[in-house]
Amino acid sequence: MQAILLIFVGGGIGSLLRYGLSRWISGLVVSAFPYGTFFVNIIGCFLIGFIVFYTERYGTQSQPWRLFLVTGLCGGFTTFSSFSLENSQLITDHRVFVFMLYAAGSVFLGLAATYLGVLAGRSI
Repeated sequence: MQAILLIFVGGGIGSLLRYGLSRWISGLVVSAFPYGTFFVNIIGCFLIGFIVFYTERYGTQSQPWRLFLVTGLCGGFTTFSSFSLENSQLITDHRVFVFMLYAAGSVFLGLAATYLGVLAGRSI
């Protein structure tokens, strides 16, 4: 029951953070490119890489934190469903270049951010 509560609370916090940060970023830049979701997902990739590596140092004692931060917070913070919807809308709107830039940039920078998170976790 504790695991479910940790994931539930972390997911709620992550979702609220995603909503707020995404709207704030989207309000700064008016563009067809979905900067809000893009940056939220890149930040989330970095955080998940950092948290997973960092919590592995502490073994089973870190399991509650990992459930709260990785499964809950990062799971609620990042959003593949919004990414998919925005890409579908870009294709529907015939914005093929923006679609390719967003899809490729998200995958490449997401993987790079996750790796950088792991490196940052190792350096602490």
